[in-house]
Amino acid sequence: MNRISLGVTRHKTTVTLIFILAAILSAILQFGVRANYNMVDYLPEDAQSTRALKVMDAEFAQAVPNARVMLRDVTIQQALEYKRQLKSIDGVSDVLWLDDVIDLRTPVEMADPDTVDDYYSNGSALISLSVAEGRELEVTEAIYGVIGEDHALSGNALDTAVMQQLASHETTNAMLILVPVVLLILVLSTGSWAEPLLFIASIGVSVLISMGTNLFLGEISFITRTISPILQLAVSLDYAIFLLHSFDDYRKQTDDVEQAMQLAIRRAFPAIAASAATTLFGFIALVFMNFEIGADLGINLAKGIVLSFVSVLLFLPALTLSCYKLIDKTRHRRIMPEFKTVGRIIPRIRIPALILVALLIVPCFLAQRSNSFTYGYSALSPDSRSGLDTDAINAEFGQSTAIVLLVPNDSPAIEEMLCSELGQLEHVTEVVSYTTMVGASIPQSYIDSAITSRFYSENYCRIILYTDTAEEGGEAFGLVQSVQAKAAEYYGDAVYSCGRSVNLYDMKNVVTKDNKLVSFIAVTAIFMVLLLTFKSISLPILLVLTIETAIWINLSSPYFSGNPLCYIGYLIINTVQLGATVDYAILLSDHYIANRKTMPVMDTLKATLSETFGSILVSALILSLAGFCLWLTSSNSIVSELGLLLGRGTILSMLMVVCFLPAALALFDKVIEKTTLRTVFFKETSL
Repeated sequence: MNRISLGVTRHKTTVTLIFILAAILSAILQFGVRANYNMVDYLPEDAQSTRALKVMDAEFAQAVPNARVMLRDVTIQQALEYKRQLKSIDGVSDVLWLDDVIDLRTPVEMADPDTVDDYYSNGSALISLSVAEGRELEVTEAIYGVIGEDHALSGNALDTAVMQQLASHETTNAMLILVPVVLLILVLSTGSWAEPLLFIASIGVSVLISMGTNLFLGEISFITRTISPILQLAVSLDYAIFLLHSFDDYRKQTDDVEQAMQLAIRRAFPAIAASAATTLFGFIALVFMNFEIGADLGINLAKGIVLSFVSVLLFLPALTLSCYKLIDKTRHRRIMPEFKTVGRIIPRIRIPALILVALLIVPCFLAQRSNSFTYGYSALSPDSRSGLDTDAINAEFGQSTAIVLLVPNDSPAIEEMLCSELGQLEHVTEVVSYTTMVGASIPQSYIDSAITSRFYSENYCRIILYTDTAEEGGEAFGLVQSVQAKAAEYYGDAVYSCGRSVNLYDMKNVVTKDNKLVSFIAVTAIFMVLLLTFKSISLPILLVLTIETAIWINLSSPYFSGNPLCYIGYLIINTVQLGATVDYAILLSDHYIANRKTMPVMDTLKATLSETFGSILVSALILSLAGFCLWLTSSNSIVSELGLLLGRGTILSMLMVVCFLPAALALFDKVIEKTTLRTVFFKETSL
């Protein structure tokens, strides 16, 4: 650190220019980073639905329908004209309507009424389309251009298009709310109008560099793109605050600003390194998820923490030395109070705090393990056109979710028997295959190849089931199991299945296994960092227990309120809240140990809380506001719920650290002394 501090102070202009140029270049490069909106791509390679999609892409040219258009008050001829126009849109690979399942040369009154009602009911026509992956936004806009305001559009392609349209603005919107509020908090808690700008500049530069370097990853998920810049800013602002506070202290001891900065870097380095390490390992734990969204998010956040750490140790000192006169000119009286009374009040409630946590810990632990979960995502607002259209289509034609089966192409007779039994399953509304649409008795050679290629490839037969269940939930997942079991009766293990319900069913199985592994890695890694930091056995246990209890209380809230919880948010918050808020416990415990060497227990609690409460409050306010900004600005259910969990969880962590942890430290004071290396506490002498 001596070499680094000397190098930064001697070459401050060069260092500043390098970081500014890197930030500008990264700001340009980040426009070349692709965002992936398809969560299925993050299922592991050995997931059943992943293998099914690869087989289907290799064997079949036609895609499975992923959008539905409802035409209101149209005749059959008008519907056919709309179908022709929709089919001509570039990016629409397949269009399916009534004329594909019955011969319209005969009156529809003579056809099976149930079949007709699936496509044409009460003067409304329902057309299914296949929209090319990656082109959802432009294609759905073209579809709206054809159908106008009078008709409706819904489906997975529309969900993706809405996310593509909104995601690019949501991070900006969240930042526009968060940055001014953070600046206000920093202005209130610092002694200069200029210092908060330096905090934001140092972390802002690292955020831009992190976003730009994502270009080397090729693409990132839309979740990572939305939340990582905000989390990086909120989590790592503490590093900048540590350094400049240390710089202010040393400026009171020496008139040489460069020497003051060198001393500040050396003094702040251990605290910043310990804070960054706990957060870093919390994020790295996500990389071990089998569901690869964890690796996508974990790598990005870990990279961001490292870049913030480097920026604070190199760029911020150089920038500060270039601007220290501005800091001096903009000095003002510290507006935020010193919170001296906190040190007198909180120790008085230590016994009730211990009792309350003892009463809550077991019920909350059990409740958070008993949550009901969702695994999908949606960006549709109920009041938007897309939300209203979806409701209108479901009301007229019922909810429709497709399950696709790929079975060996070796026996039309077996295929026909399977389709017959599948059609009798509860919630299956239609089975579309060669044998149901054409007939097992008609040879494929007699039928146009454009039709047969929809159902048969060289090796596989494709069967599409339409169901009236939601995309996920007990009924949907139960039906997936029934369909897979029924197909296995005829074809054994040589069956593949995919579709939104199947994908979410696989996602459920994958992420459920991830939870224990990721939580274990995060807790173990952070425990080891705390062990090395404090050289104590007991303190890491108390600190991890404090934050884990806050996490359990946070995650038990959906159970007690009766609301389902997004499992991806549940999984991510376990590591993010632990890694990001354990710093509060580290700060308080570090001051407790230092003060306890010269003070009795109660005096130590008072002094420690008075010294640390303001810093903990500022850090918690910033991180919780970041979470609440994501909750308020994101239209995506995963991001929004993760933001709410982060905002609420940060507040709970802060309350646990300032209320429960001091009580626990006092209760286990003698144990801490005996289990902490080279630590001797103050002993009160009796007269």
